[in-house]
Amino acid sequence: MTIHLPAADGSLRAYEPRTEPFALTPGTPFTSRTVFSAAHVVADPFADTNPDAPAAVDWDATLAFRRHLWSHGLGVAEAMDTAQRGMGLDWAGAAELVRRSAAEARAVGGAIACGVGTDQITGGSLAEIRAAYEEQLALVEESGAQAILMASRALAATAAGPEDYLDVYGHLLRQAAEPVVLHWLGPMFDPALAGYWGSADLDTATDTFLEVIAAHPDKVDGIKVSLLDAQREVDLRRRLPQGVRCYTGDDFNYPELIAGDEQGFSHALLGIFDPLGPLAAEAVRVLDTGDTAGFRGLLDPTVELSRHLFQTPTRFYKTGVVFLAWLAGHQSHFTMVGGLQSARSLPHFARAYELADGLGLFPDPKLAEDRMKTLLALYGVNQ
Repeated sequence: MTIHLPAADGSLRAYEPRTEPFALTPGTPFTSRTVFSAAHVVADPFADTNPDAPAAVDWDATLAFRRHLWSHGLGVAEAMDTAQRGMGLDWAGAAELVRRSAAEARAVGGAIACGVGTDQITGGSLAEIRAAYEEQLALVEESGAQAILMASRALAATAAGPEDYLDVYGHLLRQAAEPVVLHWLGPMFDPALAGYWGSADLDTATDTFLEVIAAHPDKVDGIKVSLLDAQREVDLRRRLPQGVRCYTGDDFNYPELIAGDEQGFSHALLGIFDPLGPLAAEAVRVLDTGDTAGFRGLLDPTVELSRHLFQTPTRFYKTGVVFLAWLAGHQSHFTMVGGLQSARSLPHFARAYELADGLGLFPDPKLAEDRMKTLLALYGVNQ
């Protein structure tokens, strides 16, 4: 059996789908790395809504996907950009997501960390930005989850220089009940975050970032770096205070960064581990045994898919993530909050299907093939 997939030049190519999945089952907890998957939300396909309206979430399917990730030993990074924060999911929806997921994590014993931002406001003074952060931090801490201090669009727009970042983050870290993760999200993921930490020069910005950490090392569990620059991440993690972790958010270079070198390694907090969950978990368990080559042998072949999903405009990677969740049977439809299912092209979906199928990511390859054919037919591609 073959399926005909469209290419970017308008031609069709024959592809023979895989017949068996890459067999993976839940296993033991990780011992060498702390690993979080930033998880997507599942939209309610029957909601009478539009892209400008508040998100309508299918809570049962959304929480079921988190149980899937926990069952394989992964932690869940909740209410992050993968969950469409600021791209369909507003603060009210994110707050409900945090409450529900944190309760589910307690019920199943799963690790969870939740994003804290300022998306209930669009701008304002530094005092208003601090207050917005404080509101979200309080909710996350009350839920029992670890806090991830995300980059703020409002702060990027308001801050006059590095001193304003030092002031805001210092204020938040002093009052945080438990050590937090600081998230540096690059402008390729969100153009509104250009010049974060007070400078467009990344070396200068890095110095400010490290100054924030050095002033409060006991309040920083780690940093999540999403700059898609492997060498910069390596250089940064070597400058961290003792005991502060580096969680890679580099969806282009994660195998080498997690594997590390003689001077250290990165843990992981990745959006690509949403579709890669079981395979990523198996790779980390291999790494736990000291088998770095085996780890790379499992994870290196996934990079082509990740780079495809995260190609520019990078911020639309969520569309490919949800598309693969639909093909894998984790949800019954390909609908996204904010109508973001329209953000990628049919050739992009076709290549994503081909790469994911080649990796054996689909528990039921026939279901994935049938759903891919349904999408192709919707676009007018006859088989």
